[in-house]
Amino acid sequence: MSDTYVECLVKAKPSMLGRFFKVFLIVLTVIFTIAFIVLGTVIPFLIIAPVLTGVGAYFVNMYTDLEYEYLYLDKELVVDKVMAKSKRKRIATYSLDRMEILAPIKSYHLDNYKNRNVKEIDYSIGEELKPDKRYAMYYEGGLKVILSPSEEMIKVMRNTSPRKIYTD
Repeated sequence: MSDTYVECLVKAKPSMLGRFFKVFLIVLTVIFTIAFIVLGTVIPFLIIAPVLTGVGAYFVNMYTDLEYEYLYLDKELVVDKVMAKSKRKRIATYSLDRMEILAPIKSYHLDNYKNRNVKEIDYSIGEELKPDKRYAMYYEGGLKVILSPSEEMIKVMRNTSPRKIYTD
C-alpha cells in the first residue's frame, strides 16, 4: 500500500469585529501607557490598565490571526488550526471512507444535499472569491465541512475515492 502525503496551508480572513477589537485594544494600550508615564507618580495603580489591555490585545490577535492546515495521509484528512503562527491545535480528523461527497461549494452535485439540516463547520479562507475555490464535504450524514484545499490535494484525494470527490 502506498502512502500519499499532501499538506496545504490556508489563511483565514479575520472578521471585522475581531480586527476592530484588536486595533481598539492596541490604541487603548498605547493611551494607558502614555498616561502611566505622565501620571504614574500621582496614580500608582494606573499600571493595571495598560497591562490588561495589552494582554487582551495579545489574546484577540491569537484568535483572529488564524491559518488552517490540511494534512492528507492514506485516506485521512486532518485539519489543524494555527493561531498567530505560534500555536497549533488539532481540530478534526476525517476518514474518506465515511465521507459522503466532496465537491465545489457551488456544484450541481451538491443539489441533493442542500435541504439537509446539518451542522456546518467552516475551515476555509472565510470569503467567497472569484472563482470560488472552496469545497463542501458532507460527512456521515450530519456534518457539512467547508474547506479550501489545493488542487494537488483534491487530485490525490480523487485518486483514492473517485466516486465521492468531484471537481466540476
